[in-house]
Amino acid sequence: MSPKSPSETAGDSESQPERRTSLLVDPTLASEEDAAVLAKMGYKQELRRNFSMIEVFGIAFAIMGLLPSIASTLSYSIPAGPVGLVWGWFLASACIFVVGLAMADLGSSMPTSGGLYYWTHYYASPKWRNPLSFLVGYSNTLGLVGGLCSIDYGFSLMFLSIIVISRDGNWSPSNGVIYATFLATVACHGLIASTMARIMGKMQTVFVAMNFILIFATIIALPIGANHRNSASYIFTHVENLTTWPTGWGFMLAWLSPIWTIGGFDSAVHISEEAANATRAVPFGILFSIGSCWLFGWICCIVIAACMSQDLDHLLSSPFGQPMAQIYYDALGKNGAMGFMALLMIVQFLMGISILVAASRQSWAFSRDGALPFSKFFRPISKRFGYIPLRTTIGCAVLAAVLGLLCLIAPAAASALFSLAVAGNNLAWGTPIFCRLVWGQKKFSPGPIYTGKRASTPIAWAAIVFLIFGILLSMFPVGGPNPDAESMNYTCVINSAVWGGALLYYFIDARKWFRGPQITLDLNQLTEEQAAALRAEGLKEEGANGTAVLGSGVDGRDSVEQKS
Repeated sequence: MSPKSPSETAGDSESQPERRTSLLVDPTLASEEDAAVLAKMGYKQELRRNFSMIEVFGIAFAIMGLLPSIASTLSYSIPAGPVGLVWGWFLASACIFVVGLAMADLGSSMPTSGGLYYWTHYYASPKWRNPLSFLVGYSNTLGLVGGLCSIDYGFSLMFLSIIVISRDGNWSPSNGVIYATFLATVACHGLIASTMARIMGKMQTVFVAMNFILIFATIIALPIGANHRNSASYIFTHVENLTTWPTGWGFMLAWLSPIWTIGGFDSAVHISEEAANATRAVPFGILFSIGSCWLFGWICCIVIAACMSQDLDHLLSSPFGQPMAQIYYDALGKNGAMGFMALLMIVQFLMGISILVAASRQSWAFSRDGALPFSKFFRPISKRFGYIPLRTTIGCAVLAAVLGLLCLIAPAAASALFSLAVAGNNLAWGTPIFCRLVWGQKKFSPGPIYTGKRASTPIAWAAIVFLIFGILLSMFPVGGPNPDAESMNYTCVINSAVWGGALLYYFIDARKWFRGPQITLDLNQLTEEQAAALRAEGLKEEGANGTAVLGSGVDGRDSVEQKS
């Protein structure tokens, strides 16, 4: 029997009911406008849209956790001296903002939880869309889980550093103690993200407030408490090189701090199916979170450079295990350091909740399209816990606990968790932007937030160049060439395993069944106009079980096809 399009089957009164005049949507989940935007991409509304525009910004900004992230990554920037700390932050943040502009164009156009791999599949050529989409989905999923690992590992070090400070540096935690603290942290995050979904949007506002309280408290207290403040010449022009790399490359490695810190802006994309007015909220969340971190992070770096000891080796080899703890201790004394490290620790803990939410939504979207192992198990939405993907939330926490076993190997292996988030997400961000430029420029339909026809393309190419540079940068040993086992950067090993494993899985098995994004809508609920929009988006339904894919019709043009 020949395939019929939705418009054809709509007229067949015996085989299908009459097409409805409007898209059916539960008003407690979303407005009809938001549901219609999602329907255009083939998905029905299943999550509750309880995130406002400010709260979408909040989850992205909360994941970045500005000052705790700077504190966790000072070991990357301090070796280059104040110039690496201050100007490295400013220049890298500017480049990241360019990436945000390119992603905002895509996010405003097609806001969906699985945005990165969905966009890749939509814009790529028919030959490459499936493997590239599969690779991006896994890279993004594991990159986000890697981000959870690195955040919770950083929290564990901060928590234990308070104990070290209280004992005046006369105690040092073992790798086993660090992992046990990490494991307890991941378990707490899994519990909170699973049971507090109904107020998760409101919680992001609290998280943002906590971040700004910590930022302003630090930039006020450090200059007041410091016995000696460095000159402007030292802050803005003094160069150091505590690595064995050339000085210029040592400066570039300082960029790893802002690259890792300002790495949660794609969470605005993953939360898009829970955001009201998503076509505006998503780009707003991306750009304002990056811009806020760019400005306030630069101010924090200037204050730190002004108040820190000029003996940089003293900071890097601090018995407290964290350069920031030593900076607080030198300026504010024991009690002041413990107080600020406790506040840092709390904000770092809140970061973990937010990134677990984002990781679970990406994982759920990927399982919705059948790409994850045990997708049918992870696919259901829990109405009891507030219309959230409960199983992927718990699954991401369990995976983070397993990846965190690297803590038991060595600090160098644990630090690879930081770079896993950088390299994995950079690949996931850059691929859809590249696909849009090379294959899908004619298919691109701007949303209400758009950088403009003339600026959009050069911005996108600039973003790709920087993302490739970021991947390469994250794989260099930060101490210098010829590393030993302890100073080796294992990112190349871990990411090669992630990317190589994903492609191997695809070509051995997944190519037989993975067809990209699947329609979850009941086509009988669409109007003729909505069905035409689906055809224009390149979606087609295959089989009687309701599965569907993004692909090309017989004549090479994308279409929606229903097969009897």
